[in-house]
Order: sequence, then structure tokens, then C-alpha cells
Amino acid sequence: MTGLATPRLRNLAQRSSAEREAATERCELCASSIPATHRHLLDLGSRELICACRPCSLLFDRDAAGAGKYKLVPERRLRLSGFGLDDLEWERLRIPVDMAFLFHNSDAKRVVAFYPGPMGPTESLLELDAWTEIEQANPVLDTMAPDVEALLVNRSRGARSYWLVPIDDCYALVGLIRTRWRGFSGGRDLWDEIGRFFAALDSKAMERRPDEGR
Repeated sequence: MTGLATPRLRNLAQRSSAEREAATERCELCASSIPATHRHLLDLGSRELICACRPCSLLFDRDAAGAGKYKLVPERRLRLSGFGLDDLEWERLRIPVDMAFLFHNSDAKRVVAFYPGPMGPTESLLELDAWTEIEQANPVLDTMAPDVEALLVNRSRGARSYWLVPIDDCYALVGLIRTRWRGFSGGRDLWDEIGRFFAALDSKAMERRPDEGR
């Protein structure tokens, strides 16, 4: 399947940050108790995220370790300063909102785009020619690990910010928007929370020019 809205991911997206922190989490491989902040594996068959303890996650810390079934979601976060994407190129991507995440889907053998909203993540029909031009202008995108890393774009309210992030960061944003959305435009409290989300992401991210590789 090409979508991300599987039951496990819908559940992750629907839970607020506070709910996730309060819940008793267990490793879904060995059933050990794990803290609220933990690693995830992506099940490539079901496209679901799996919570993993540190010992289990270390077992999958090599590309071949998952035997084509699991991928460990990485931890690197890059803020892409000087990212090459002007307004016309953004319009050519045919994403109807100003916040989205894009990643290589290995099953579909193409780049897919999702945007967060009050109903959860929605897939957008992506103009692939436009993506190819953006990728050529920003070689750092060639280093994006399929399925588990994404280009996160925030162009809302005049922002022009871009990050390369783990896919579970994108779903944390989806969950934030879905659980906090109020009224027609989301409400002031939601936008304050979104601002704090991106500020926290900035504090964790390394600065990287988009013409650089790993």
C-alpha cells in the first residue's frame, strides 16, 4: 500500500504528546517496558510503526538487519538552510496547503507527499517532474533514506523552513494538529503549539546546506 493511514499509525497520529507520554509503553518485539521517548521500526509490509526498546533497536541498526521486513527509523535531523524551493516550484508540486512531508516510498517506487490536517494525514497527488527538479537543485535529498526519512516543509504564515527528519517526527506533527485543531483555522492555541514544535525541532537539528551530502 502507498498510504500511511494504517491502524497503528492512525492511533499514533490521533494521540496527543501528553497522552503518549502518560501511556505505559512496551517494546513490541520483546515486551520490555520502554520510556515515552524511544526508537521505532517501520514494518515494510504493513507500513506500520513498531515501538522498540534500545536493545532491540540496536539489532536493526544496519541496513541488512531487517531482512527486508523492518527498517529502523533514524534519528538524524537536519535543518536545510538556503533550500532551493521558490513559490512557483511549490505550486507545481500540487500540494494544496503550506505544510507537508515528502518521502521515498519503496513499494510505490516514487516520492509521495502527505499533509497534516484535522482529519489526520492526507496524501497529495505529487507532480513528479517538479520533484525531480527540486531534488537536482538540493542534492541533500539524495541522502534521504527511503520510507523512514522525510523532507518536512513549513511554508505556513510566511515561513520558509525545511528539514530532513525521521518519519515519526512527521506523525508527531500530524497528531498535534489532529488533536488540537479547533474551528475553521485551527485556533490560536494550535498555532502556538505548532510554533513550539518547530522550535523544538530546530533545537535538535543540525544546520546543513541543501547542496551537501551526508
